Amino acid sequence: MAEIGKGVTAGKLASNVQKRLSRAQEKVLQKLGKADETRDAAFEEMVANFNKQMTEGTKLQKDLKAYMVAVKTMHEASRRLQDCLADMYEPDWYGKEETDALAEDLDTLWLEYHQNITDQSLLCVDTYLAQFPEIKARIAKRDRKMVDFDSARHHFTSLQKSKKKDEAKIAKAEEELGRAQKIFEELNVELQDELPTLWDSRVGVYVNAFQKLANHQEKFHREMGNLTQNLHDIMTKLEEQRELKRDDAAISKKGEGKKSEGANHSESAAVAPKKLGLPPSRPPPRLTPSPDLRQHCADEDEDLVPATTKESTSPTPQSTVANGSDGELPPGFLYKVKAVHEYTATDGDELELNVGDIVLVLAFDNPDEQDDGWLLGLKESHWLQKKNISAKGVFPENFTQKV
Repeated sequence: MAEIGKGVTAGKLASNVQKRLSRAQEKVLQKLGKADETRDAAFEEMVANFNKQMTEGTKLQKDLKAYMVAVKTMHEASRRLQDCLADMYEPDWYGKEETDALAEDLDTLWLEYHQNITDQSLLCVDTYLAQFPEIKARIAKRDRKMVDFDSARHHFTSLQKSKKKDEAKIAKAEEELGRAQKIFEELNVELQDELPTLWDSRVGVYVNAFQKLANHQEKFHREMGNLTQNLHDIMTKLEEQRELKRDDAAISKKGEGKKSEGANHSESAAVAPKKLGLPPSRPPPRLTPSPDLRQHCADEDEDLVPATTKESTSPTPQSTVANGSDGELPPGFLYKVKAVHEYTATDGDELELNVGDIVLVLAFDNPDEQDDGWLLGLKESHWLQKKNISAKGVFPENFTQKV
């Protein structure tokens, strides 16, 4: 209660107390059905719409603020994630500068998104709801003035119906009734004009708030998609470079392994051959035939020697012994050998051998190109069919035997 002497006089205070008592009494009588009540169904519907509109608007404001909090939280989480990536990203990795710039762009994008929604969506709803408290207070005042009007009306009617009429009191009651009616009707008319307009305004407010929200969301997610695609591309390139380095290391290691294998030949068909024109580290291994194989080869040599040769003590030229059925031999022909072991070629200048292959040994164009233990030759079958030396190649001498 206001203190006397501080803006409220004793008379004003007494008047306010009397008004409250009169209103309370009038409401009791109306509830008991002993006094009629002024009713306006159209206005009551407007008030119901107003209350619904205020409730919905308040919920929209609350949820939009919660969305803004979520955006801010996501921004902070995104920033921490980018900081983590920057801390882990080593300076010599691909795209270090790009990832740092990308983190700044992401931070700016989040800030702009938050600010745009605040300024153009949330502010719109805040401004819309700011008018509701004042209108709500005027509705409450209108309700109070309606009770005052009903009370004055009932008081005036009771004085007129009184058997002992007091004209002075009736005149005063009539004056109070007119004043109460005027105040009530002024408020009532103003609200009847404003409430329908306010009710219709909600559509424009919702359209504006959500349309701008949608626009900013579309822009944000489009630009966010571009930035995340850039990050994806950087990560892909980083992985590709890692794979490339790993493959290079594997190739290098494999090359070293081949060199080591070439330096440690064993007496097997998997021996790494020496190449034409490359000085060997050591002669290829000699494969010594078994006693049976030696005897077989000796018998075979005996059979290959012409009878005239066996009987004559003078040597026969090698080219005559090896002459083919048609008497034609490739240029540079020296003698024939027979493969007694299989040999798998490991380079383009090598000749692959199968057991039993007859090879025509040829002279090197440049004797300096010949490695110790290696011969140059052409399979006899190829020469007889093609009559060219395009298929010639080098092969290990100790995998063959002269015939």
